[in-house]
Amino acid sequence: MRLSCGVIFVSGIPGETERGGGMIGSIRIGLALLLICIATLVMAPLQMLVLKTGLFNPGTVPRFWHRIVLKALGLRVHVRGTIAPQRPLLIASNHISWTDIMVIGSLADVAFIAKSDVAGWPVFGSLARLQRTVFVERERKGRSGDQAGEIAGRLAGNDAVVLFAEGSTGDGNHLLPFKSTLFGAARLALGNSNAETVYIQPVAIAYTKLQGMPMGRQHRVAASWIGDADLVPHLLDVLRERAMDVEVQFGEPLEFKAGSDRKQVTRRVEGEVRTMMLEALRTRQRAR
Repeated sequence: MRLSCGVIFVSGIPGETERGGGMIGSIRIGLALLLICIATLVMAPLQMLVLKTGLFNPGTVPRFWHRIVLKALGLRVHVRGTIAPQRPLLIASNHISWTDIMVIGSLADVAFIAKSDVAGWPVFGSLARLQRTVFVERERKGRSGDQAGEIAGRLAGNDAVVLFAEGSTGDGNHLLPFKSTLFGAARLALGNSNAETVYIQPVAIAYTKLQGMPMGRQHRVAASWIGDADLVPHLLDVLRERAMDVEVQFGEPLEFKAGSDRKQVTRRVEGEVRTMMLEALRTRQRAR
């Protein structure tokens, strides 16, 4: 393998015969990565210009970039519902893989909340900053107030902000408990704007098919990116699989007002996301 344009290009990957189709698979993966590289080289400077001049909506270029990446990866997105029109809006989603960012980012002009170490990743950290990502240090509770304040500022500025509320990636079969701390940004946003309500919209992501066949519990590891797993090997694994279907369901937004209990709202949102995710998985299992 060699590194070019900040993207890995593949030449003769060992073990490619089974899933990638040998030389043809290697060529296909190389072309997919070339497409991602070209799109990035074209759109990154354009996004820099947008952020510097403010001439266009800063969410438009990332949205088209995410769509190109999804096409290159072979991910097909199926959507139920729509992003809520109300503002300020905090989108609370489950989290399975780094591909979740492309999935949601392809559907709407949004900003993401990410853990702070992402900012230091080669290439990916720069791309995250271009999308105006808010970086948070989840392990440093003493900074949670400042971090919630930054998110609140984005909400007060009418950005739709995406929070992966589990605080980590799950296996795609179960939902991890939602962290309530950063939901405190909703209350701070009320103080930073003239709004009387912040809307929190539950969103469920479920990876449901692999190469056209419904995924079982044991197969969802192909989509999930767990813990400290390296990003590049997982990227190549996704490309080897060639085609995955992912379902995104937007729930009805919940109102968060000055008197709302943060922990109760967190549990309600978590319950909504769990219900939608399990519904998507069961529906695809019945379709087997």
